[in-house]
Amino acid sequence: MNSSPLADALLPWYDTHERDLPWRDGRSTAWGVLLSEVMSQQTPVNRVVPLWEQWMQRWPTSADFAAAGTDEVLRAWDRLGYPRRALRLLECAREIVRRFDGEVPRDVDTLLSLPGIGEYTARAVACFHFGQNVPVVDTNVRRVYRRAVDGQFLQGPASRRELAEVASILPNHPSRGPRMSAALMELGALVCTARSPRCDQCPLLDQCAWQLAGCPEPSEEETRSAKRRVQKFAGTDRQVRGLIMAVLRDADGPVPLGKIDVVWPDAAQRSRCLFSLIDDGLATQDSDGRFRLPG
Repeated sequence: MNSSPLADALLPWYDTHERDLPWRDGRSTAWGVLLSEVMSQQTPVNRVVPLWEQWMQRWPTSADFAAAGTDEVLRAWDRLGYPRRALRLLECAREIVRRFDGEVPRDVDTLLSLPGIGEYTARAVACFHFGQNVPVVDTNVRRVYRRAVDGQFLQGPASRRELAEVASILPNHPSRGPRMSAALMELGALVCTARSPRCDQCPLLDQCAWQLAGCPEPSEEETRSAKRRVQKFAGTDRQVRGLIMAVLRDADGPVPLGKIDVVWPDAAQRSRCLFSLIDDGLATQDSDGRFRLPG
């Protein structure tokens, strides 16, 4: 598929349908964009926005955040999920202050050298804040590419070739390229969704390879594979860890084991989750046997 027709169809749609997010369109610093990307991983944007705004008021720069205590950060993370992201973000901010005098670096390779910053986050910051025309590939972009270009309803497993594939459909233009990256992501989030795409609302309808192929149904194996990739939550260690973290966040000081015991009936699972939190640096046990957030 030629990149020009794709961009010509998608960018006007994005001009009209772009969500009004507080870290977009130059309204945020590089630190704010980095924070938004870390918070948004595996988390719906509507849950991220109010917490992001609170954090930016409290810690408007990487230097402000780098001076925060671990317990402060974990309490402020609240119920956003995957709290290890918060610890890695704290490491990242401290490294930005130490190595770059508090200025978030511009290029992908330098961003990748920071703790907790992977390929997606590095490219998102470089593209969406600094305007670099680099491919940014998340689940939404992968799905749009697979359908519009490859004609596959399901996106399949991730592969290393995807950065080059997505790069091939970006306009070679200093502003249209980065905006195209954002538009692909927005289309996947709002229209070309995982299970029930709104094809009648899609600006790429006339040139979508999946549509032109007659909208073939995914194979049974593809469907099974997609179901396996859906993460369950109820009854998992992740749920139990979250319940324990809520007890520790809400406490004014160290809590006895009894307060943790009441959150989950399975003693073996509860104990496993509690001590996994300690191993991950998300909790600590005092000499008197009580538990608390790390200081």
